[in-house]
Amino acid sequence: MSELLSVSEALQQLLGEFQPVDAYQTPLVSAAGRVLAEEINAIIDLPPFTNSSMDGFAVYTEDVIDANPQKPIILEVIEDIPAGQVAHERTRRGQAARIMTGALLPSDADAVVPVENTDFNYRQSGIPAPSRVKVFHSVKKGENIRGQGQDILAGTPILTPGVRLRPQDIGLLAMMGIEQVNIFRKPRIAILSTGDELIPVNEPLQPGKIHDANADMLSALVTLYGTERINLGIASDHFSSIKSCLDRAVAERVDLILSSAGVSVGAFDYVRSVVEKYGQINFWRVNVRPGKPLAYGRYQNIPLIGLPGNPVSAFISFEVFVRPVILKLSGISNWTRHSRKVQLLESIESDGRESYLRAIVINQDGHLQARLTGHQGSGNLLSIVQANALLIIPSEVKSLPIGTEVDAWIYNDMGNY
Repeated sequence: MSELLSVSEALQQLLGEFQPVDAYQTPLVSAAGRVLAEEINAIIDLPPFTNSSMDGFAVYTEDVIDANPQKPIILEVIEDIPAGQVAHERTRRGQAARIMTGALLPSDADAVVPVENTDFNYRQSGIPAPSRVKVFHSVKKGENIRGQGQDILAGTPILTPGVRLRPQDIGLLAMMGIEQVNIFRKPRIAILSTGDELIPVNEPLQPGKIHDANADMLSALVTLYGTERINLGIASDHFSSIKSCLDRAVAERVDLILSSAGVSVGAFDYVRSVVEKYGQINFWRVNVRPGKPLAYGRYQNIPLIGLPGNPVSAFISFEVFVRPVILKLSGISNWTRHSRKVQLLESIESDGRESYLRAIVINQDGHLQARLTGHQGSGNLLSIVQANALLIIPSEVKSLPIGTEVDAWIYNDMGNY
């Protein structure tokens, strides 16, 4: 247990312990932002029928092949077809039908002449169609019409499990007439802070005490990634206090307990001993900076991840280890975070652990360049606030000169999920 695990080894072991939560069916109107739990294929063609892509006149192209402004073609207008209506007659040679955008194309018509290419350039409702129309320009077969199934054919896969439904996805499903979808429920995450030195944010500071930053920060993070959170409060450094909080998580039937502090080897770190007595724990010391102390186990069969107590360590440990777990629990199919190459504007010293350093990345003439936000101590939360990126320094690397390219997670690229 004393050997340091690599970040990839720790993450692989951790992810192997989790599966997506259960799914249920919900009305489409309630599905935005939720994770799809089924494959959806098109149940109809889109468009469902051949229709006009603009206001104009439905024609037979052979009739207007020679149309030009000097010698317009005159056609008999036999019908007026607004959107939502069906033509009553077939359009024959020498005839046209006035048609509105989105209206079903009448039989035998094979193109639409826009109104601006005729002598009847009126789009206002209430104006009756003319008995005849002059066409000043020819059209090709299929021009200005949308064919049935042009966008999607029935049976085509359109959405796969594990995607978070966006407004445009909801619109497409509605267009298909799909009323309900299967989605994964939101994982329930319990947040626990431990330590006699902690007091809630709404209490005045006292000598030797500090406000609990981790509870609100972690609550904000799990909410950002689309979960339900249960705040267990602050447990003191006593076996019974920690057990009481963990028992509440069991009663709440949470999917994951997320604690901060109480998992290192200190004499007053009791979380590990409570979990070991009523479950099991793998105590990880991970080769990462910041955040070496990290615990994973199960308390009465509920998974528990114990994060370090220092706020920066807790934040980075969440982003590296907890975020992928939450996305997997949520049913997200791809939790891999996109990294980008950036060039160092200053030299960097490290201690050989895989390091996640707070930095500001700027775009200089199309090149991404990075500098640190200052002191990288694990208690300096301001450095996270000032940063817009985390630089990833590989393990066993102890120094990098100016100009070196490294991988970076840029906050604007990180997204909500």
